[in-house]
Amino acid sequence: MDTLNRKFQLNRIIVLIILPCCLKKGICTLWSRIPFKIGQPKKQIVPKTVERDFEREYGKLQQLEDQTKKLQKDMKKSTDADVAMSKSAVKISSDLLSNPLCEQDPNFLAMVTALDTAMKRMDSFNQEKVNQIQKTVIEPLKKFSSVFPSLNMAVKRREQTLQDYKRLQSKVEKYEEKEKTGPILAKLHQAREELRPVKEDFEAKNKQLLEEMPKFYSSRIDYFEPSFESLIRAQVVYYTEMHKIFGDLTKQIDEPGLTDEQREKENEAKLSELRALSIVADD
Repeated sequence: MDTLNRKFQLNRIIVLIILPCCLKKGICTLWSRIPFKIGQPKKQIVPKTVERDFEREYGKLQQLEDQTKKLQKDMKKSTDADVAMSKSAVKISSDLLSNPLCEQDPNFLAMVTALDTAMKRMDSFNQEKVNQIQKTVIEPLKKFSSVFPSLNMAVKRREQTLQDYKRLQSKVEKYEEKEKTGPILAKLHQAREELRPVKEDFEAKNKQLLEEMPKFYSSRIDYFEPSFESLIRAQVVYYTEMHKIFGDLTKQIDEPGLTDEQREKENEAKLSELRALSIVADD
């Protein structure tokens, strides 16, 4: 009975103290007795240099995908802001035209009418610019981004094939290490037959991606150059027209008058008069 109690106490110590320590430190002796990990072959089936090349090329494409999506998003924000700005400018001039002030002052009416005409011209040219950017920049960016899901799927298929390759290679190695009996040799032959087409499939996928990923990355220059050239030209045309529009507006309203500082002082004086009225006086 004492012997059984001592064994029970010893087992309890192992469970409560020794085993948790081993698991925490990752040195559990149970795993140290396993000669190999399932699915992880001892043989290096993909050279490290090849794997580094693959990771480098795919990393460049992942960065390109992120940059393309960000650029597309920023261009959309920019064109939306341009449209909102020109529409707001047109509304401001339209609201001024309907203001009773214009009816009381012919000179002010002429100035606001000229402004309204200029804002409508600006809005028209801005819409042309936005349409051109949408067609020649945003849409090409969107189409370019649509290619990446297929590319990522090809990489995923290559990784799945690589895992099958490793698993089957590990299986072959396991039988190669065993005693060469009849049944073992039969299993070894079968494992090698299973491995062969998977190995060939992986090597084909790996070779294709290593050849085509750099080509795809290099093609971005020829693809995007026309788009960004169009973007620059659209901006040049737009701001050239804006220079003409506001130059014409300046000629229509540019009459000798008060400076900005004088206008500010005059407004402050009139505001002081308004504050002095009893209806706006502080309690």
